[in-house]
Amino acid sequence: QVQLVESGGGLVQAGGSLRLSCAVSGRTFSSYNMGWFRQAPGKEGEFVAAISRSGGNSGYVDSVKGRFTISRDNAKNTVYLQLNSLKPEDTAVYSCAAGFLGSDSAYYTRRNAYNYWGQGTQVTVSS
Repeated sequence: QVQLVESGGGLVQAGGSLRLSCAVSGRTFSSYNMGWFRQAPGKEGEFVAAISRSGGNSGYVDSVKGRFTISRDNAKNTVYLQLNSLKPEDTAVYSCAAGFLGSDSAYYTRRNAYNYWGQGTQVTVSS
């Protein structure tokens, strides 16, 4: 049974920072591509960031480029999302996802590329 547990969310003022973590258990972490998605109230969920199994490649939605950074520590079975220069429009529930599709160097932006999901952590940015 694969489990993903997010942490690190909270309430922060605009311009502030948070670091989200997602701990993965149940299978070899390095065999997973990892991604972060978010869903704001009344809006559809959207892709935020993804990283390849090796950690050598990553991608972001345009609205967070230059502000958010995804990373992974395969020794700790954890993927991180550093959120800097936060804006009120970043307010959402952030969920991590794990998938075993494709090559070691690829990352994936589509929800259907992922097999396992966490419950999510709330990020609220006040203006």
